[in-house]
Amino acid sequence: MREVKFFDYPAIYHRFKKEFDSAFQDVCDRGAFILQRDLEEFEAQLAEFVGVKYAYGVADGTNAIVIGLRALGIGSGDEVIISSHTYVATAAAVHMVGATPIPADIDENFMLCAQSVESKINDRTRAIMPTQLNGRCANMKALGEVANKYQLIILEDSAQGLGAKYLGQSAGTFGKFGTLSFYPAKLIGCFGDGGAVMTNDDDVAEKLKLWRDHGRNDAGQVISWGTNARLDNLQAAFLKIRLDNYDEDISRRREIASKYHEAFCDISTLTLPSPPDHNSDHFDVYQNYELAADNRDALRDHLNAHGVKTIIQWAGTPIHHFEELGFGKSKITDLNRTDWFFERCFMLPIHMAMSDRDVDYVIDVMRKFFK
Repeated sequence: MREVKFFDYPAIYHRFKKEFDSAFQDVCDRGAFILQRDLEEFEAQLAEFVGVKYAYGVADGTNAIVIGLRALGIGSGDEVIISSHTYVATAAAVHMVGATPIPADIDENFMLCAQSVESKINDRTRAIMPTQLNGRCANMKALGEVANKYQLIILEDSAQGLGAKYLGQSAGTFGKFGTLSFYPAKLIGCFGDGGAVMTNDDDVAEKLKLWRDHGRNDAGQVISWGTNARLDNLQAAFLKIRLDNYDEDISRRREIASKYHEAFCDISTLTLPSPPDHNSDHFDVYQNYELAADNRDALRDHLNAHGVKTIIQWAGTPIHHFEELGFGKSKITDLNRTDWFFERCFMLPIHMAMSDRDVDYVIDVMRKFFK
């Protein structure tokens, strides 16, 4: 029996072992660990890749959202509408600045639904923050129209969105700020936690740069309250290697997604993500291949018994089900599509360590279940 891991962490290192080892030795020989040229070079490279004016490396994706919200003055008494189909960090960041996260429903693409967002707006709403999920952008045109109608700010949790585009524009560049995560399992992962926050706004950029480093300016003077949310220079050196090779990663992920779609699109009890090139408005990079199955649990048991590892994202809990955090399904009853989805959703392996034989094996095992 073949085994296909859901994600292969050692493969991140072994794929570019020579380059990573060289970067490690170089950074350590220079003693260049905090806010050094490797970080500056990576930030410039990232900004160019995404097409944004400013990109700052930070400690993780959650801190990226927190300092972004602070930079916009969002806090006590404010509400930020988010997708209920997101990691708890999205809601937690809003809570940590004193504001209230308001979960909304998803659309047919499993992304934040503009119609549901509009139904949640009141006089306390300050911002709309879609999660650019699984390497796909939400319908930013529809969300932008809602934001303009009610004079709201657009923000983006694009932790899973690096390289994804909508109408030719990159995830993370539609709003006042966008964030990325470099957690090891993300599209480009480092060897620990890491993230970035991006903006085209000069004033926001100045605050982000200050607040990630204790409120210190370029002269080393503390001129504002800040925090310690810097991306380690060593991690930046590793991430630069990953970004240098990212076009290859995108092509491979889209290739695997295309093979999955071709293999499973005739199975009526599955709801698949859109395949590559299905809609010219979207360019998807497939951090995850998340689908819905009417008989999910039996299917996952079958896959696992044959060595194919799968997971259910967010441990199967959408934001509006977290009773301990003040939500709870009984309190929020109008997120019907999200509830339907979380009863069926799971993710197949899709990563750079997968060979063609691995992909074919996953397909074969899946097809046998439905036979």
